[in-house]
Amino acid sequence: MTFKIKEIFKVALPLLSYGPTSRNVRVAGFEVAGDEQPRVFTTENLPSASEWNEIIWAAYRQIFSEHQMLKSNVQTCLESQLKFGQINVRDFIRGLATSDPFLRRNYQTNSNYRFVEMCVQRILGRDVYSEREKIAWSIVVANKGPKGFIDELLDSDEYLDNFGYDTVPYQRRRVLLQRNQGEVPFNLKTPRYNEYHRNQLGFPQLVWQNAVRRFIPQEKQIKAGDPAQFLGLVTPTVIPVTRIALGDINIETMVPYRKR
Repeated sequence: MTFKIKEIFKVALPLLSYGPTSRNVRVAGFEVAGDEQPRVFTTENLPSASEWNEIIWAAYRQIFSEHQMLKSNVQTCLESQLKFGQINVRDFIRGLATSDPFLRRNYQTNSNYRFVEMCVQRILGRDVYSEREKIAWSIVVANKGPKGFIDELLDSDEYLDNFGYDTVPYQRRRVLLQRNQGEVPFNLKTPRYNEYHRNQLGFPQLVWQNAVRRFIPQEKQIKAGDPAQFLGLVTPTVIPVTRIALGDINIETMVPYRKR
């Protein structure tokens, strides 16, 4: 009976079903090529030495955020294996996402939900569909660990259909309808710590100042030559009068007198 109970607990839970809620990344784009369109880095056409460096740099920038581009994160062994054809781009992405620097700076400093959101953004190139998908993948992290979860993403049909074996993942369909500019890249807008861990570390720290600084969007900032800049010259400034009680006035010290 004890053996049967152990065998039951060894069975991994299947991935919960979740429905896609965003159709932007699931349809083909017909936009005109521009700055908002991602640049595709691939090894399908035998890249040169300089192109190899660009592909490797694009992989680092996709998996590691801009704030984690440190020299200690460089994986020289994986780079040499990729250049000599021993591994493909998908295996290189797998090595970066399962490396000790990535797990130490992203998995150990975040909850499973936050880690799932980051990996889906950087590996699958899209945001999570819903909280149900986040919960479903967090169960995979709890059962198979972070490396098993990353293997599930890289072996999924969604990854193979969009990036295959030779293309570096990128943020798909950043341009949204009825928006002049695209979304901010995932590796720029995702902080290292989520809200739960920031509260544990004591962030944000409130610093009281005499003047309250407010963020003004760029489109609402006063332009050069705007008449609003000169309102302070014509608007009189009212100086508040300090009121002092009569009992607090010391006549002997305040009345001037001539010293002999």
